[in-house]
Amino acid sequence: MELKQIASFQVDHRKLTEGMYTSRVDGDVTTYDIRMVRPNCGTYLGYGAIHSFEHLFATYVRSGALSDRVIYVGPMGCRTGFYFLVRGLAPERAIDLVRETMAFIAGYEGPIPGASEAECGNYREQDLEGARAAAQKMIPILKNWTVAQLTYQA
Repeated sequence: MELKQIASFQVDHRKLTEGMYTSRVDGDVTTYDIRMVRPNCGTYLGYGAIHSFEHLFATYVRSGALSDRVIYVGPMGCRTGFYFLVRGLAPERAIDLVRETMAFIAGYEGPIPGASEAECGNYREQDLEGARAAAQKMIPILKNWTVAQLTYQA
């Protein structure tokens, strides 16, 4: 079998900055790249923070009016951001939903949803303050984000 270069590896990571980008579109499914840390700059999302952020992001978007449009949210292995997959959701609304989610996480107080031994395979590794800080950092970045900015810069 010949291994093909996947689309996300064809993006020049030396040029990526924090923001939200359209990674790919497959029919009515859009994969967004929510880039929270500039790649290869030595600072990455901490394991506990990324884990708490994932629990909060997934719970929030699956609890709202657009829950039937959400397919998946999950961290990138490089710990620089998240992939967010939606179905049949206009790009403007996807940006709004991510903004709303960042505000929710930045202000969240309470137990991490799904963070018990019965619900999670690594329930002890959580960092709510780290997740809140990561979300707070993204709020001004995404404040005026437009559909035109969803395209990766060449």
